[in-house]
Amino acid sequence: MELIKVFICEDESIVREGLRDMIPWEKYGYEFVGDAPDGEMALPMIRKLKPDVLITDITMPFMDGLSLSKTVLSELPNIKIIVISGYSDFEYARKAIELGVEQYLLKPVTKADMITALEGTRKKISDENEQKDYLRQYEQEFKKFERFSHRAFFEKLVEGSLSVQEIYEQANKLHLDLSADEYNIVIFSIRDIHQSTYTDDASVVTDDLLNQLLQYPDYIIFRCNLQAYAVLIKGDAESLPRLEEKCVDLIRRRCGETHHTLDWHVAVGVRTNRLSGLSSCYSDANRAFAYRHIFPSQHIFTPELLKEEQYEPSENDINKIDAGKFDPMIIRYFVQTGTLNEVETFTDEYISSLEGGERSILFRYYLLVSIRVNVELALKEAEVDPEEIAGGLPTFDMNINEAEVRNYMIDILKTGIQMREKEAQKRGNDIIDTAIKYLDQHFSDPDISLDGVAEAINISSNYLSALFSNKVGLSFVEYITKKRMAKAKHLLRNSSKKSGEIAYEIGYKDPRYFSFVFKRHLGCTPSQYRNGETEG
Repeated sequence: MELIKVFICEDESIVREGLRDMIPWEKYGYEFVGDAPDGEMALPMIRKLKPDVLITDITMPFMDGLSLSKTVLSELPNIKIIVISGYSDFEYARKAIELGVEQYLLKPVTKADMITALEGTRKKISDENEQKDYLRQYEQEFKKFERFSHRAFFEKLVEGSLSVQEIYEQANKLHLDLSADEYNIVIFSIRDIHQSTYTDDASVVTDDLLNQLLQYPDYIIFRCNLQAYAVLIKGDAESLPRLEEKCVDLIRRRCGETHHTLDWHVAVGVRTNRLSGLSSCYSDANRAFAYRHIFPSQHIFTPELLKEEQYEPSENDINKIDAGKFDPMIIRYFVQTGTLNEVETFTDEYISSLEGGERSILFRYYLLVSIRVNVELALKEAEVDPEEIAGGLPTFDMNINEAEVRNYMIDILKTGIQMREKEAQKRGNDIIDTAIKYLDQHFSDPDISLDGVAEAINISSNYLSALFSNKVGLSFVEYITKKRMAKAKHLLRNSSKKSGEIAYEIGYKDPRYFSFVFKRHLGCTPSQYRNGETEG
């Protein structure tokens, strides 16, 4: 532990120098940093030195000890103050206690009296620092997963279903600061180029990138779905463009390091100066994000880029069709990775890229067969039951006209995505069931971790974390803590084991940290719970 800095303020030089010289400060964990003959002289020195402990007389010229204490406590609320006084008047003591003074000593102060006061103060500082360390550890454990608990709020925010007052109220409950002059939203996804879910490469890059983004207070991260994240960016007219560029550049550079194994895309929305405008901002970003299916080799989509990439249908000339955009794999890729709210944007852009080719009856028939076949292939790759595919996908009429192509395409794509999601949900449920069984058997392991559980059930940690919070409604750490607290409550009421023994038994290496977590969750200490002071 670092030495505790102490400052003395006493108008009697004999007393001041006596205190300074008679105490072996370092022996008791202190560092003497300065002294002053009165409050007026002491205040600027205290502001500069920022001591942990102030020892001050009460009666001094220019600025007395109580006035000094009041001012210092308002500026340095964590400072500990020991008052020494030649008066036993209760009124002085009462005022000192009201101010929050730690100790009140009467003159003459002996060396033993001062050492006792210093040791008591040091213990209090040590206890407080320990609690701060525990709080920091507790918050770090939960902070890694807290972004998942924000998802419900984010969904309501971008749906536009919350009033501005409700936005601020819910944000405050989640300790999110949304105050800013302007906002924008960036959506990104990272996946293995050969898979439709996370693999270790994608998981490592995603975790690393999220940790980088979390270092910026103007970025608030939300999970959109199992495969994509959104970054809400706050700023002003000058800083927001720079923050957007920084965000995109972080993603580009991190993903670019492993470009040969990852399929990654980023989309930027249109800025808004209102919280109520975040719904349309997200819609713009999501619309841009949908273009990744049309231009899979393009990684970054911005409003400016999309304006340049608009394609207007021309005369019915099949030779003008862009073969790259007509690639059947685009349909298959979309069914594998697209979302329901992207279907219409994707369909409109896909049909637009045909340059009017759908007007040809022969081409129209080929197009519809190609769409149907590639939706089926995508679902087979997703391990959807073949009978379900055959009976579930809509068919088309040979005499379908060009105006009906769009409706059919929307219908079959939505049906395909719903079938894919249903199958993914089944697999997700199986994965979570396996994870829950593993956690229920191993939650008391002090070294248990998300990575360890993911490895044990053969799935990437990032994907497991997303599935877990989505299915269980709790983050990984919250679930383990809930299990541990339930076991602790049972042992406290139904065994004679000491609190420390219980801590080790349920997975805590530090009994005092266990007590901290227990009180944080139950509102009382383990001993208070054992004694029936709360029903909990």
